[in-house]
Amino acid sequence: MNPMEDIVIDKVTVNIGVGEAGEKLEKAKKVITLITGKEPTITKVKRTNREFGIRQDQPIGVKVTIRKEDIKKFLESALWVKNFKAFSYSFSNQGTFSFGISDYTDFKGMKYNPEIGIFGMDIVVTFRRKGGYRVSKRRLRPRKVPEKIKVKREEMMEYMKNNYNLEILGGE
Repeated sequence: MNPMEDIVIDKVTVNIGVGEAGEKLEKAKKVITLITGKEPTITKVKRTNREFGIRQDQPIGVKVTIRKEDIKKFLESALWVKNFKAFSYSFSNQGTFSFGISDYTDFKGMKYNPEIGIFGMDIVVTFRRKGGYRVSKRRLRPRKVPEKIKVKREEMMEYMKNNYNLEILGGE
């Protein structure tokens, strides 16, 4: 097999949505910094929606993108919280694997802090092939990523089973 066809984890994104600015957002920032050790970015609303009572550019959450060497350590601790089990529907056809954690205190070494409260988070693992996704990002003649280069759902499941001992629950 061509080494450029090998599957790798491109990035892991950790997101906490709080829905409002202020004190709650600052607490979510603390939680994400405690867990990842990285400085979070504030996410803002893209469009005004009167039903939800949110305005454009209003801060509503925080996120961190983890890349390179930090991925393995963080992903192992996050999967430990989930007992190294995931449902098959957590894997998409677009090259991502997503799961949620309901309470940050489930991580090893984390204790409940009454000043912070309880925060859950969403974790998205993005996969790619070693030599393929540059096609869409390059400056000259960018193109859509061909189907044969995209990472298939079954390949992601196999990768997670082999590299992280993940047990996948639920039928196809």
